[in-house]
Formats: sequence, C-alpha cells, structure tokens
Amino acid sequence: MAKDNKLKDAAVTIGSAMGRADGTAHKALHKAAKAAHVAKQELNELSKQVESLKKQLKKSTKRLQSALK
Repeated sequence: MAKDNKLKDAAVTIGSAMGRADGTAHKALHKAAKAAHVAKQELNELSKQVESLKKQLKKSTKRLQSALK
C-alpha cells in the first residue's frame, strides 16, 4: 500500500513538472508569434516607403532629364 502511494506521488510530481514546462513553452511561443507579427508589419511599412521613394526618384529623374535638354 505504501508503494502505491509513492508511485502516485511520483506520477503527480512528474505531471506537475510537465504541466509547468508546457505552460512555459506556450508562453514563449506566444511571445515569438507576437514578435514575428510585429516584424512582418514593419517590413510591410518599409516596403511601402521604398516604393514611395522609387516613385519620387523616377519623377525627379524625369524632371532633371527635361531640364538638361
């Protein structure tokens, strides 16, 4: 009977440790996903800015070429 209780106690201890580890991993995964989402948004904003700068450069080039003629 005493051995049975020790086995149950050991199983509870193992289960608790696994639960804590799983919770910690879940939190870390959530933080990583949030960081990836923010990085993706920043990349999209930078892409928009680059496109805008390309358009400005194209206009400036046309103006400069027409002014040099």
